Amino acid sequence: MPNARKLAISLICLTNLTANAGPADDFHALLDESWEWQLVQSPVFASSLGDRRYNDKWADLSIQAIEARHQQRQTFLDRLSAIDSAVLSVSDQLNYDLFRRELHNDIDGHQYKNYLMPINQRGGVQSLESTAERLRMQTVKDYEDWLARMAAVDQVIEQTMALQELGRKSGYMPPKILMQRIPDQLALQTVENPEDSPFFIAFESMPDTMAEEDKSRLRESAREIIDESIVPAYREFSRYFTDTYLPASRDSIGASELPNGEAFYEYRTQLYTTTAMTPDEIHRLGLNEVKRIRDEMQLLIDELEFDGDFADFLHFLRSDPQFYFEDPDDLFEAYLATCKRIDPELVKLFGKLPRMPYGLRPIPDNIAPDTTTAYYNGPAADGSRAGYYYVNLYKPEVRPKYEIEVLSVHEAMPGHHLQIALAQELEDVPDFRRYSGFTAFIEGWGLYSESLGYELGLYKDPYSRFGALTYEMWRAVRLVVDTGIHYRGWTRQQAIDFFKDNAAKTELDIINEIDRYIAWPGQALAYKIGQLKILGLRRQAEQALGDSFDIRAFHDELLGAGAIPLEVLETRMNRWLTQQMQ
Repeated sequence: MPNARKLAISLICLTNLTANAGPADDFHALLDESWEWQLVQSPVFASSLGDRRYNDKWADLSIQAIEARHQQRQTFLDRLSAIDSAVLSVSDQLNYDLFRRELHNDIDGHQYKNYLMPINQRGGVQSLESTAERLRMQTVKDYEDWLARMAAVDQVIEQTMALQELGRKSGYMPPKILMQRIPDQLALQTVENPEDSPFFIAFESMPDTMAEEDKSRLRESAREIIDESIVPAYREFSRYFTDTYLPASRDSIGASELPNGEAFYEYRTQLYTTTAMTPDEIHRLGLNEVKRIRDEMQLLIDELEFDGDFADFLHFLRSDPQFYFEDPDDLFEAYLATCKRIDPELVKLFGKLPRMPYGLRPIPDNIAPDTTTAYYNGPAADGSRAGYYYVNLYKPEVRPKYEIEVLSVHEAMPGHHLQIALAQELEDVPDFRRYSGFTAFIEGWGLYSESLGYELGLYKDPYSRFGALTYEMWRAVRLVVDTGIHYRGWTRQQAIDFFKDNAAKTELDIINEIDRYIAWPGQALAYKIGQLKILGLRRQAEQALGDSFDIRAFHDELLGAGAIPLEVLETRMNRWLTQQMQ
């Protein structure tokens, strides 16, 4: 009875506190609850932020859990709608609007059932071992947590197959041209020797501070789990995939061919651009940008006095050995040297730089043949892991030297690392803004950063200048081919040919890029749309302020709210410009 009485008193106190809570308190409590819920539902995301509480778990991929998450988001939205945003502070009104937008995006997207196509050539259940790259493997507990995750790989595979079967029976199937890449990836998992498994890599080099008996015990457990659970599960998945799923995958490539496909692509277009632009409007914008950049390229070709037409020049860039390394280590060293050359120049353009450093890593061998030139992984939220710029060293003979500078500016500094690390260091913003954001801003900033290479002392070589133009052309081409594939009935070859005709990317890169757009409808639109908005805001500020324009202050303000929708960014920068003019 005493315990029951204490509980009753506690509940009464909690009820009174809730009753006395104002809209701001309710809103903050909702944000905190939803963020914690997200970490519980997405354990790998939590781990990537440095939160170790869920390091022994994977996300529940059962259809029941997916539906439950959808219902929970609706509950959060209902609770949010009950809060009067008009009485919140100005900063909380922005948080309210962004949180509501994120919930709406997730809820609206659920109807298109993209979760029934849970893997593609860029990742999925076939590459679960890559999770270890984002973990701190320092203590015995860290390794035991990883072993617990390894022991549950078979459940993740089982849930993935269940989703695929639902998709197969209801018409939600990925393109066969993409699925044909998966068997080679699965072959890397179905090893005879457990130590050849990608899951064993984490145990090859263990901290010197760990006792040898612990290392031996953990390694033996890893071998046992790989041999008795992981490999058999992958073998079963491989049989299902090869015998059932791959033959049933669709011959078409466009999202419009899926159930309710046109509406799905229109949704994705607005999701990734944060605008109301239609796919047709984006397609026309892309064609105009391709023409503009093509004219700039031709001026540079003329300056070089090249003997041949545009197609001849692209062939020259793709085929002349002077533009390529033979050794992947030499390519890696060139990337590293470029990053070291950029970093000291950043103070010219930014008043505030992130405290968190970044490193350079090669893309893992098991996914390098099927993925793009580079990508970036952000730092852990608790500062325990730096950000990393990953570069593709597979076939260095197709990785041109003239793209090293522009690629490094985009993926590392002042591109993704600077923006994402600064966002994580923001104060007085909720976690959902600090550790996530809107793609149009994130990738728009990355592409805008490429133009800053000139101000950082890069692109002095004419071929590097052409490389910078090639990368801008690449993103303009995306507007055309992504909408072409998913909305206008383009074939894969048509998209490849358009890309090849306008950009000096090598054929392997172009094919991997086109297949990426097929796998990820709409995402590729974010880059150019975001970049054009940022460039427009800078031109507006330069014209209005004249000699008083301070590029460092402009950039600090632009990055000072994290990754926000483009219309919110425009409002923020217009307010800043008005203040500067007073």
